[in-house]
Order: sequence, then structure tokens, then C-alpha cells
Amino acid sequence: MAVILIVDDDAGLRDGLAETLADLGHRPQMAATGNEALHHLEAHRFDAVLLDLRMPGGLDGIEVLRRIRAGPRPPPVAVLTAYASAENTIEAMRLGAFDHLTKPIGRADLKSLLERMLPQRDPLPGPHDAPEPSAGTFIGASESMRRVQKTVGLAADSDSTVLILGETGTGKELVARALHEHSRRAAKPLVAVNCAAIPAELLESELFGHVKGAFTGAGADRAGAFRDAAGGTLFLDEIGDMPLAMQAKILRVLQERVLTPVGGRAISVDVRVVTATHRDLPSLVASGAFREDLFYRLNVVPIVLPPVRERLADIVPLAEHFLRLSARSGMPKRLTAGAAARLLAHSWPGNVREIKNVIERANVFVRGDIIDADDLELIGRKCRCSSRSGAMARMRSADGARQAREGDDRPRAGGLRRQSRRSRAPSQHQSAAPLRKDAALRLRREAGVRNPDTNCRESRRQERGRLKSFNAFKFARTGTRVAVPVVMATTPSWQGE
Repeated sequence: MAVILIVDDDAGLRDGLAETLADLGHRPQMAATGNEALHHLEAHRFDAVLLDLRMPGGLDGIEVLRRIRAGPRPPPVAVLTAYASAENTIEAMRLGAFDHLTKPIGRADLKSLLERMLPQRDPLPGPHDAPEPSAGTFIGASESMRRVQKTVGLAADSDSTVLILGETGTGKELVARALHEHSRRAAKPLVAVNCAAIPAELLESELFGHVKGAFTGAGADRAGAFRDAAGGTLFLDEIGDMPLAMQAKILRVLQERVLTPVGGRAISVDVRVVTATHRDLPSLVASGAFREDLFYRLNVVPIVLPPVRERLADIVPLAEHFLRLSARSGMPKRLTAGAAARLLAHSWPGNVREIKNVIERANVFVRGDIIDADDLELIGRKCRCSSRSGAMARMRSADGARQAREGDDRPRAGGLRRQSRRSRAPSQHQSAAPLRKDAALRLRREAGVRNPDTNCRESRRQERGRLKSFNAFKFARTGTRVAVPVVMATTPSWQGE
């Protein structure tokens, strides 16, 4: 039973709302003015507030809403008004109203509103010792990310060139910053240059600088990125998009530690170079689009960042990290078990950047303190093997239809194998099979994993990975764990129940 404060100067409407709330199993409290509502909120704790906009007494609904939201741990507030306009709707939502509805409100609409304002599902408890979040925090406890972190630690104090490889959105610049911040050069500048964002004719001047009068428009000397990063680190992002002519000049700087500004003389530089790309550099080398000698000069310390779909154990911690970053003040929103399961089931083609965008979007549109599965807007991606598996299924279907037309009732080999398995004597472990089956089914349903295409090896591997990650996440939060079943090539009948 929730305690709900009704703030409205219309006595008839207050009584009607109170009666409906009581019928729905809640305990209503009433206030006729804004001042009276604020006194109630100071003296008692409420689970929700239904607030009118136009009220007498010097305090209108907008000002009451502003004061409620300014307090510690404010309850969700729904604005009810008979005078809705674009201005008061935008202002109410900007100030933090849970929703903005027009009066009169029916019983069904009120029930729906309360179901959204008062979530029935318990959120997953967040970590009690979570550190103060920052945008540059290195999040990742999966085995693959642990290897990346160890490599960063080993290479941090070296002056060797580093090549960071990974898909778009995996956090290559974050790794470059970690290399700099944990190195002996941390007190010096870190300069980042996106080679794909600068026109080819300007890239040389951007990197090496120029002297006054070197070309039309060069009205003053320019140091360039290499000299701006003197003593520190220069991060060349998307180096796979660098023009071939520029690649030769970069190669000389890396070998000789000497650069020549446009129109100037050779200058020695002391800078550590870290590069990154999402492209397949060996393929570019084979096609002649990237210099082979530069590739080997860059590939001294390679760091390969895995995509998010291969580091399932990091998905929910990343989401919780971005929730903490999105919380301007107070407690951040929390995820339900259903939301965590949906995050784990997604393929994340945009990697960490997509997780950040999804969480920020949910944080903007969810007014309550809890984010559920339905609050997450995800763009799906099918398994890469789905077309192949679909073709195999169509071939099996066509083969069955052909046998039916020809009257061929001979059992196939697969059927013989299944029959032979069923005809075996029951083993000593079969008595525990129903319990394992029920536990595995509950885990699949809780994790939001449907029966995969079990003839697709990647689908079987991804399903088991998601189940293991969700099981570990659940154990960390609740202390309960069940055995993760092995996904076989021939799907047991109970998996599709």
C-alpha cells in the first residue's frame, strides 16, 4: 500500500481521486493549497504526489513542483491540470515531473499512472562501495579486459610505439589516456589528433606545424601536434585513414625522431606516439592502401580491444557506471533483473558507445528511480550464422517433403541416433535430471534467453556466455546460483517449453 498526496483546490476532484486511490489499495492524503502540501511533505514521507497546476494561496503547481524536486529524495510527482499548454507541459517535465496529464483522469488511466510511478519489481541492489565515477574510468573485469589492463601496465613506462586495434566504440582513446596517465610522461600534455577528420592537404601542417609565409594563409608560425605534445604523448586516432603521402613522412618521424615543419628546418622531438584504428591494417597493406614498413613500425606494442559481445561480464557494470555518471546529484537510477537480462541478450554492434547512449536515453525518459526492460530501446542484430542455419533448415524441410512425396519412410541417421539414446538404460544421474531441467529453464527465462538456433555454433556459444554472465551477476547481487546447462547441437525437448 502506497501513501499518495493529492494536491488540488477542487474539493470534488480531491474526494474523487481519494476514493479511487482507496479502491486501488492505496492510502490517500489531501491538501488544498501549495503551502499545505509542502507542510505535509515536511512532516510525512509520501510515495507519490498528484499535483494540480492552478491553485490559490500564492504558490502555483509549478513552484510547488520546483520546491519538491529541490528537496532530498523527492517523491515522484504527476501534474494534473485542466489547462494544459505547451509552455506548462515543457516546464513541468523540465523541472522533473514524472508525467503531465489533463483532467479529468479516468480510473484506468490513474491505475496505469500509479503502476508506472510505483514499480512493483525490486531493483537490483547496486554495489555499496562503488567509487566516485569519472568519464575516464577503466571499466572491465572480464578476462579479455584484464589482459588489456595488464598490457597497459606493462607498456605504460616504455617509449615504444603502441598500436590499439578494435571496433568503433570499444574505447581506444580511453586506453590511450590510460597509457599516458600511468606513464612517466603523465605530467606532460596528451595531444589527440583524429587523422580521419582532417583534410589531407591540412594534415601535414596540423601534425608538423609551419612557418610564417610557408603557404597562402600562413600568417603566423604554428608548432603542430608533435611539438604541442613535447615530452608527453601524441595519440594518432584512425591512422588507418591517413593518406599514403603522409604515411611516408610519419614513418621518418617515428624512425629518426626528427620532423620538418612546412617551409621550415628539421627539428628533433621527444614524444611518445600511440596510434589506433578500427581498420584491418594487414588487409590494407595487402591491397596497397597502407605502407607495410609503417605498419611494422607502428605494431611494436599491439593492444587488441575485444568487442562488447565478447566481454559479457562487463555489460551490466558498464551500464551501472553510466547510470552513476548520468546522475547529476543524489542516488542514480537502478536496473531491474529484467533490464540486466535484456542488456546481456543484446549484441551491441555499437559497443561501449552504444551502451552509453542507451543508458543516457533511459535516464532521460524514465522519471522513476528504477529502469526496467521495457525502458531500454535497443537495435537488434541477428547472429552472423543465421542465414547459413536458415538455409540448412530449408534444406532439411525440402528433404522431408521429397521423402513424403516418394513414400520414403526410412528413418534418417539422426532419428536412429535419437532412438538409440532413448533406448539406453537409465543412468544413475537421471533422477536429478528434472531438477537440473527446471533450474536451467528458470535461468533461461530470467535471463531473457530464448531457445537458440542450436545448429549454429556461434549461437550456442553466445547463449551459454549470456547465461553464465547473468548467473554470475545474479550471484553477486543475491547469493544464488544454478548450474548453467550445456547447449547441445540437438535441442532437448524441454529447452523450447
